[in-house]
Amino acid sequence: MIKVDDVKYTYLKNDKPTIKGISFNISEGEIFGFLGPSGAGKSTTQNVLTKLLRSYEGSINILGKELNDWKNNYYEYIGVGFELPNHYLKLTAKENLELFSTFYKKKVIKPNDLLAKVGLENDADKKVSKFSKGMKMRLNFVRAFMHNPEIIFFDEPTSGLDPVNAKCVKDIILELKTQGKTIFVTTHNMHDADKLCDRVAFILNGEIKLIDQPKKLKLQYGERKVKVEYSNKQSFTRVFALDNLGENVEFLELIKKERIDSIHTKEATLEDIFIKVTGHSLV
Repeated sequence: MIKVDDVKYTYLKNDKPTIKGISFNISEGEIFGFLGPSGAGKSTTQNVLTKLLRSYEGSINILGKELNDWKNNYYEYIGVGFELPNHYLKLTAKENLELFSTFYKKKVIKPNDLLAKVGLENDADKKVSKFSKGMKMRLNFVRAFMHNPEIIFFDEPTSGLDPVNAKCVKDIILELKTQGKTIFVTTHNMHDADKLCDRVAFILNGEIKLIDQPKKLKLQYGERKVKVEYSNKQSFTRVFALDNLGENVEFLELIKKERIDSIHTKEATLEDIFIKVTGHSLV
């Protein structure tokens, strides 16, 4: 669906490129995470892929066609959820969606159905100027896929959302995947990336440092140990080697005799891995 080969992008006022020869592929139906701190090049890459920035170097092939060869009908096939909501504040939520629906030749999802997906059905007739940031983010989110596009770009989709609404947004992204949508997510939130993405790319200073599946990365960079938390008037923690655990007498005696509170393998988090691979934190 998306093939990026040695792409560079330099802003007009800059001497050096912001994007420095990146390459990656995204398959149909895949959720691909672009992860890095602010200023790493995530949004610039997304803006190039969505044709908001032109004059890139290298090759970008999307839906079988070089990106530069696409005309305005490109936006029939892609949807974009921007990090900063952009609405007509004097219009209601429903009026905003009705207006944007006129941009597409495709049949769009009904505004009331979209608003219900993110808990805004009771605010359909409220002017967006009266919306909180989180409400604007949710309206912005559903606008990205109102025309049933094949590819959807989300930039920090859970930014500004409380945990309940963030979970709602992530559940919808996973639902879109089951419909066969290809989804490109830029984020610095490693928890979101771990829950959502089939593969992730670590980007720093305009360069991709690593691309792989979150599960593989956590196994590769984690410790082969298991942590057991148990209690007997006090709380205790023991750590055992994962290899030959079934033959470890101390471990077997512990789980047989003590009240076990939790057992966890010591996987690395994506944030741990990002720091180890890049030498840089996510802030």
